[in-house]
Amino acid sequence: MTEHYLDRAVFHALSTRHAPIALGTVHARRYQAEISPFAGTADDGDVSLSALAELVPADGMIISARVGDQPLPRGIVAEHVWPGVQMVAERLSAPEGDHAFLELGDADAPEMVELAALTKPGPFLARTNRFGGYIGVRIEGRLVAMAGHRLQVPGYTEVSAVCTHPDFRGRGYGSFLLCTVAARIKAQGETPFLHTFASNTGAIRLYERLGFVHRSNISVTVLRRA
Repeated sequence: MTEHYLDRAVFHALSTRHAPIALGTVHARRYQAEISPFAGTADDGDVSLSALAELVPADGMIISARVGDQPLPRGIVAEHVWPGVQMVAERLSAPEGDHAFLELGDADAPEMVELAALTKPGPFLARTNRFGGYIGVRIEGRLVAMAGHRLQVPGYTEVSAVCTHPDFRGRGYGSFLLCTVAARIKAQGETPFLHTFASNTGAIRLYERLGFVHRSNISVTVLRRA
């Protein structure tokens, strides 16, 4: 049975549309360190697992996010394992509200990192904004909400880093930005998808209301050297 691109979305993104920002080989790849800690393998064979181990920095970590459990290469330990879910947009609600938003770029990166550090939507590093597609809401010049792209495989683009400053929640900024980013993806002839932790039931209910449906369970594993 042929594996779907989304089953190993990280690896397939790094092997196709994100190949210019990838490190590694045909067996295992990771993003450049300042962009993202995510990594993946072509399969679960010994050669691929050994190649994955080579990508784990001596004093750092990488993160695997994939359908199915992540086998451990020799000399590598799973520091954390979280169950997650992968959802795709089966239908798509129109953006709710009429909020003004801005395109975000390199000049906004420090504020984007700061907002992500506060709200923890997932790993967001100095150059994560290079994934592109980021938009945000500013109130009196202050970045208070954002959303953008992350993984991109043929036919699919992930909506990611959807977050709102705690002082500005309840105004609909997050759902508005998510739907706006997803609508742009749809307009390009692609299917939006996203990931979240299985324990984040409130977010899952929101995503379902906005038109996303459960595709698969995933494992999110932080890998370090033993």
